[in-house]
Amino acid sequence: MNKIKYILSIAFIIPFLSCGGGGDDEPITPDPPVIVNPSAAVLVFPDNDEECNSGISMNTTQSKVNFNWDEAANASSYTVVVENLLTNVEFLTNSTVNQVDIIIQKSTPYKWWVISKATGTIETATSTVWKFYNSGDAIQTYAPFPAEISSPVMGATVNGTTVNLEWVGSDVDNDIKEYDVYLDNVDPPTTMIETVTLQNVSKEVSTNTYYWKVLTRDDEGNTSNSQVFQFRVE
Repeated sequence: MNKIKYILSIAFIIPFLSCGGGGDDEPITPDPPVIVNPSAAVLVFPDNDEECNSGISMNTTQSKVNFNWDEAANASSYTVVVENLLTNVEFLTNSTVNQVDIIIQKSTPYKWWVISKATGTIETATSTVWKFYNSGDAIQTYAPFPAEISSPVMGATVNGTTVNLEWVGSDVDNDIKEYDVYLDNVDPPTTMIETVTLQNVSKEVSTNTYYWKVLTRDDEGNTSNSQVFQFRVE
């Protein structure tokens, strides 16, 4: 009888051992951290469409300007992009705070914007684009900003026999007088088709590839050239 009781006891205990009774719990895998994309920065200075005359003069041709913007939510760093509007050359400066000093040319128009970045993600956010004129020494009048071509966009295909050329002009002095519009089948265009005071002009065209630009002139005789844009008529 004792032998039978012993066998029954073993049979009763084995199922508990096979189920891991008394063993360690399975490890809990933590949830991955939530990565939030950065927001776009709000630009503060240099002001849009204004003259910048608060830079520190470095020499006869350059000054150091403090670019600053409001902190962007979730951003851990920023890239400031500054473009010389006379040469269309861009240069980038990185910063972990919401300001940075950049040395730029005097008596030169620029545009700038800020790219917000966040640790752990490749997603970025880009601010609006502002233009300004970096003042020179004892300058009383400023050349207008190069006109910004709006239509047709670069590389566009146009149908029909008439094209409407459109652009946007601006000037720190607010004294734009007129625009010379150049349209040609060669790059750069050398044929001036019209001088206008509005920011658009219509022109008859035929099947071909066209190049065009706008020269802006102010009341003081200062001028600036836009970039050359290209479109095709089919």
